[in-house]
Amino acid sequence: MSGNPDFTLTIDQNKYLPEGGQEVHAVVTVEAGGAPAGGATRSTAAAEVIIIDTSGSMDYPPAKMSSAIKAAQTAVDALRDGVHFAVVSGSARARMVYPAGEQLVAADAGTRREAKAALDQVRAAGGTAIGTWLRLADRLFAPHQDGIRHAILLTDGKNQHESPEQLDATLAACTGRFVCDCRGVGTDWDVAELRKVASALLGSVDIVAHPNDLVTDFQAMTEAAMGKAVADVVLRVWIPQTARLRFVKQVMPAVEDLTAKRVDAGPRAGDYPIGAWGEESRDYHLCVEVSPGNVGQELRAAWVKLVLPGSGGEEQVLATGNVLAEWTDDEAQSTRINPRVAHYTGQAELAVAIQEGLAARKDGDFDTATTRLGRAVALAHESGNDAIASLLGKVVDVEDPATGTVRLKKNVDKADEMSLDTRSSKTVRTRKEG
Repeated sequence: MSGNPDFTLTIDQNKYLPEGGQEVHAVVTVEAGGAPAGGATRSTAAAEVIIIDTSGSMDYPPAKMSSAIKAAQTAVDALRDGVHFAVVSGSARARMVYPAGEQLVAADAGTRREAKAALDQVRAAGGTAIGTWLRLADRLFAPHQDGIRHAILLTDGKNQHESPEQLDATLAACTGRFVCDCRGVGTDWDVAELRKVASALLGSVDIVAHPNDLVTDFQAMTEAAMGKAVADVVLRVWIPQTARLRFVKQVMPAVEDLTAKRVDAGPRAGDYPIGAWGEESRDYHLCVEVSPGNVGQELRAAWVKLVLPGSGGEEQVLATGNVLAEWTDDEAQSTRINPRVAHYTGQAELAVAIQEGLAARKDGDFDTATTRLGRAVALAHESGNDAIASLLGKVVDVEDPATGTVRLKKNVDKADEMSLDTRSSKTVRTRKEG
């Protein structure tokens, strides 16, 4: 595809292992840049499906439904000319808002105007079955598999009109077919449920506590999607015959475990999907277990490639890098932890500590909640994750951030608790890197 951004791949690690050592850690930074301003994205095929919850609860208060309609209209306005799009209404079943038929249409002044007029006619009624919404989106995207495929999904409630198994089956069918950013409006939806959808479809999840904020959020999501220049990039990791790849995680801009998303890519190699890219930078943490070597021996513990699969089996290697291992009897060398590896290990622990702490609080296990949220406070303080520290401060009273000494607040606004939960996996780079 012409007009791709320039990709670079950089590896941070301490390659030295003590005699008998087996675990190799590395942070892989992928950067995309250098595409001409606006030029690459204008020529990039793209498809967008905007899904808004129109169940009966969206009318309570009425501002939810009216704000969702305005937000969807704003997203339509943010589409580039030529981008194929549709708007879907979601309740106990999925319906087309625009166009009337089950297809995508190219954005231009006329189709935008028609779509916004169709949205003005939408009314709230019925239940919630998120899987049916995603199945319709998948059918709409089916003829557009060669370009960027992005969906926005907004809901205000729990997935009450289909079973968890039905939703899981839908997510399995839709994985790799499109990216979906999920938003929950208000406080009556389930964070874990929406996070599962976003995680399976390589998207983000967030709360929009106040309906008035939907317009700004939808505009930002759509503009970000319009800025993507290349779809379906994968991180291909090759390891030696006796090695084992313990995990592959995205660690910046958010923690997302990709290990289970592996697709075999030849002998001892696997592909990990990392979605669509514009001009941006992301970090990934790899851990490889190798057979122990002798002092002075060096080997390639992993060969990392950034690959763009093409139609018809062609593929393009965008960048490569090596993860190395060398055994040493120099204790100073082998015990030094790479600062970026240490930082992101802490950020991953921070996300888990928050989610476990909030779950314990919900279950009435206040001792565990205090311990885990206290640990989260200490990790946020240590890493300079001020955004998470601020959200934690709305759930606990912090006595000493350095040691994580906290007390649970008695009265916590539900929106503050859900904001902390949804944003728990958002990370920052190390203080030194800004």
